[in-house]
Formats: sequence, C-alpha cells, structure tokens
Amino acid sequence: MYIEASTARPMQADYSVELGPDDPVLAVPWSSATGNLRFIDLRRSPERLGEIPEARKLPALAEFLTALNSHNSVLQTAKCDAWFSQEISEEEAIFGADCKFGSYVDAVFVTSPARTSFPEHERFAQGLAKLLSRAPELPAALEVVVRRAHFEVDKTDVFVEEGFYLTLYVFGYGDEQEDAQRFWAIAMRLVGNAILQLSARLLPAG
Repeated sequence: MYIEASTARPMQADYSVELGPDDPVLAVPWSSATGNLRFIDLRRSPERLGEIPEARKLPALAEFLTALNSHNSVLQTAKCDAWFSQEISEEEAIFGADCKFGSYVDAVFVTSPARTSFPEHERFAQGLAKLLSRAPELPAALEVVVRRAHFEVDKTDVFVEEGFYLTLYVFGYGDEQEDAQRFWAIAMRLVGNAILQLSARLLPAG
C-alpha cells in the first residue's frame, strides 16, 4: 500500500466519555418514528445483514458488522451509518486532506454484567484506542465514545436495564472521495481486527 508522504501520519485513535443529560442515549432495541428503520440482531440472525442499506453498499462496513457480531467478539452492533464530507475541522487539518469518508457503529456488550459496567466500557475503549495508536501510518482516525444505553429486558417494556454502549467513529481522509473511502475501508479492517484481539482476551478459554 502506497501513501503519499503528505498524508502519511500515524492513525489517530482516542476515546471519550459522554454521560451528560443532553448527550445521546441508545435504546436497545430501537426503531425510527416511522418504523421503517429498526434494530436488527445480527448476532442471532447474521443472514439479515442484507437488510441494512449501508452494508449492501459498502463491503467494508458489511465485513466490520460481520466481525463484531461473530462469536469471536464480545460486542454486537445496534446501529450504523456512513457518509462522505468535504468539511474538515481544525483538528483534522493535520491530515492535509480535502475530504473525508466516515462512519459510526453503535455497539453493546453481549453479556448483561458487562453492559451495565462503566469500568468495563472505559477499559475497552482505552484498550482499543491504545491498540489502534500503534497502527501503520494511515490518514485515518478512530474515536470511541462511551455513552448511556437503555436495554429492554422484557417485551412489556416495563423493566428497562440501565447500561452503556460504545460509538465507534472511523474516518478516512484524502484529496478525492475515492482515496478517503479507500483509507476508511483499511481503517475499518484494522479496527475490526483490534476489537477481535481485545475480545480474545476477555472471552472464556475454550
């Protein structure tokens, strides 16, 4: 893989915590107001991957969702989106790029004890950022955000379990959309592999 010297920088990786009253909160399962968009449990039904429009259009996202919902992962996905933008922030100017391609994936721990533990989420976010900060030079960035979540425990919606979730933002940067999307796809594979690496340390042996 060749990367021009002007864009060859270590992949940026960081994490943050957003638990304020005005910060996003994820409900699992969720559905849009119109009902045409909803939570799809890819952990239990991986064959439904094709029902996610973004996954049909973007093979790198489909691969990422497949990895995170596999039994080799301690996470499962809840929501995602991807987009192209020519808006470059002051912090992103270090990449010397004209545009970016980005995505977010909301992910939750599979087991209930981990879902309700803030320390578990913070440790995972820290570990992921640390692993990715060692990635090869790449005009890309990862931001992991720990946020609050509500988990439906029964179908009556009477009892809701309070917990947390991770939003994984991944961006690739370039002078053209094709370059930005290509670097984003590489970064998505690196992030997916890092999540499986961390999961291997947490899953029970055998």
